[in-house]
Amino acid sequence: MTPLALARIRPSFTAAFAAAVLAVLAAPCAHATQIARVVSPGGIEAWLVHEPSPLIAVQFAFSGGAAQDPAEKPGVANLAADLWDDGAGDLDTKAFQERLERKSIELGFSAGRDYIHGSLRTLTANRDEAFDYLRMALTQPRFDVDAVERTRGQLIARLKRQTTNPSDMASRVWWQTAFPGHPYGRPVSGTADSVARITVDDLRAYTRRVLARGNLKIAVVGDIDAATLGPLLDRTFGDLPAEPQLVPVADVTMQGGERRIVLPLDVPQAVVTFGARGIPRHDPDFMPAYVLTHILGGGTLSSRLYREVREKRGLAYGVSGSLSWLEHAAVLLGGTATRSAVTGEALGVIESEMHRLAQEGPTEDEVEDAKSALAGSYELDLDTSGKIAAQLVQIQIDNLGIDYIDRRSSLIGAVTLADTKRVAKRLLDTGLLVTIAGHPQGVQSTD
Repeated sequence: MTPLALARIRPSFTAAFAAAVLAVLAAPCAHATQIARVVSPGGIEAWLVHEPSPLIAVQFAFSGGAAQDPAEKPGVANLAADLWDDGAGDLDTKAFQERLERKSIELGFSAGRDYIHGSLRTLTANRDEAFDYLRMALTQPRFDVDAVERTRGQLIARLKRQTTNPSDMASRVWWQTAFPGHPYGRPVSGTADSVARITVDDLRAYTRRVLARGNLKIAVVGDIDAATLGPLLDRTFGDLPAEPQLVPVADVTMQGGERRIVLPLDVPQAVVTFGARGIPRHDPDFMPAYVLTHILGGGTLSSRLYREVREKRGLAYGVSGSLSWLEHAAVLLGGTATRSAVTGEALGVIESEMHRLAQEGPTEDEVEDAKSALAGSYELDLDTSGKIAAQLVQIQIDNLGIDYIDRRSSLIGAVTLADTKRVAKRLLDTGLLVTIAGHPQGVQSTD
């Protein structure tokens, strides 16, 4: 297997973590690693990378996410995730956070459209206590009134600011238009009005329905072996319900192609979000589409959009586009910010370049360069235990197999020029949904 390095740790750690970092850096910078499938005595599965490190990183995910919010109350999942580590068991917010800080334990949760994600990072010496705090957060969250109201107030203030933030406005309306009447069309964080109406009962009900063993993916990286991890999994997650109570979510196709929506806002630049129908993760054409979208707008200096929009014409500082795949839909999503006076020209260049790539396809050199970049960047991104664990959870979510890291380079390498030309016609000429916040010149809203 490709060597995975645990050499860089975020600089925001406490002094205890800083000492641990020095110990890691003093060791050889790369270790041959193996991913082991561990099944606890109670049947809970995790993927484990055993590394000689003073740190343990845990990443986990529960399927459900904001798609399980009540239709009339978007934001429940997000607010609940903010509160699970805000007091648990017999420890109120202050006591719980002090315990974590005293032992240099990092614990956090976040909500996405399809999944609730969680992370735990701890020194190996504090392993058992850290896992106990995780267990308490998942199975005994307090939802104290003062904590709920404090967090609610902070969230509402942020949501109100977002109503005048051009990036947030363009993104929010894009998703609403692309997926009308579907959970994907609702804002993950909710609105100021919906968050104000969320009750403690809503938070408790969501927690009971979504946090369960049957929809859980776990990855652990660090100084812990399989024999130790198995019983620890049962102790940490064993009290969760066996199965979640999830509301079915329908597969959906993006709507709104060829639409332009201008959101008037007095800002010096126009912020543009654009997108088209994507290709699902398990579609046979996914990997050619992945290579193709890197060529189009992969955020590199060599991408076509960057070259045509910025380098040749100076119409924007940056422009990018990439595939985004969800459980029930896939999109090609991109964005840029331009001077208001040249917004129409910039959008015209983006559309023209996508159309040209759809009709002609990329060159052989572009395909080979993209394949090389995609293979190398993936390995460079596996440079900490937390990133490795997060990637292993994503591989489980995507159901790619425990050997995917080994196979990924060969899957990318197998993509041919003919593959990308075929997929270009399927992916890039289906019509863009565009939302623009600002006062763009040369662009008008269309029905």
